[in-house]
Amino acid sequence: MSQTFHVAVIVGSLRKGSLSRIAAKALARLAPPNLAFRFVEIGDLPLYDEDLDGEAAPPAWTRFRDEVRSADAVLFVTPEYNRSVPGGLKNAIDVGSRPYGQAVWTGKPAAVMSTSMGGLGGFGANHHLRQALSFFDMPLLQQPEAYVGNTGTLFDDDGHPVSEQTEAFFKGFVDAFGRLIERNVQSRALAA
Repeated sequence: MSQTFHVAVIVGSLRKGSLSRIAAKALARLAPPNLAFRFVEIGDLPLYDEDLDGEAAPPAWTRFRDEVRSADAVLFVTPEYNRSVPGGLKNAIDVGSRPYGQAVWTGKPAAVMSTSMGGLGGFGANHHLRQALSFFDMPLLQQPEAYVGNTGTLFDDDGHPVSEQTEAFFKGFVDAFGRLIERNVQSRALAA
């Protein structure tokens, strides 16, 4: 019997009908059975301010940190805003990185999928996010890269991919992520 790995899913868009959230849900549906996805919400996180941190930190920060800390891996699905990640996502990265020396991100396997209504697929957001995550020594899924353009045309009204090609790409991406998680969790167990 294979081990179940818990994946925190962080969606960069706060919009109710977010195409990034639709893409993330599609990945969760197509994932191997040993991956359990939990969406970790970022919309209620106050802006990070070190003066507010410590024992009296905002409850939303504590909730967020605990949810990410308890996960084995993290999946980021984000749109691109102005050639970078949305401000809410950058704030979540900052909240999870503090207090200093206690980052919830450190060493967790991660995957990044960027989405875009246009054809570029959020290339800038994808790479900016990877740059931030590299600081936390997060093993990042390198292949397949996931710059998902024209996202508004890829899903039906129920959030399912409309083409076999899109479904196959999403399945290949999440399967590769599952293999990365398994390798990294096993390596950590052997090193312990």
